[in-house]
Amino acid sequence: MKIQQSAENYLETIYMINKSKGSCRSIDIAKELGYSKPSVSIAMKNLRENGYIDVLGDGKIVLLESGLEIAVRLYKRHTMLTEFLTAIGVSASVASEDACRIEHILSEESIEKISNHLSSML
Repeated sequence: MKIQQSAENYLETIYMINKSKGSCRSIDIAKELGYSKPSVSIAMKNLRENGYIDVLGDGKIVLLESGLEIAVRLYKRHTMLTEFLTAIGVSASVASEDACRIEHILSEESIEKISNHLSSML
């Protein structure tokens, strides 16, 4: 099933918040992305209905297997692309922003070649 870029961004954000804070709620996502709470609530409903997340009774959002798989893949892409861009001289903030956009469109082949090239640079 093809997932939209916005949904991918939400899943990656949930993953990063859980990784850094230990738990994630809708308000955390709204703050991180600069979105309104109602917009995040609608997105969480869609992600839950499509089997990517679960929302616990206390409001904590957990990634289900399919959501976790997407989030981890994107997080790895983002991290690797940010490292690559900074290695070639792009500022850290611009590299992170660009990586966020690029991570959704590059093929697996391109990601693999960039990763291999980055490994050879280090």
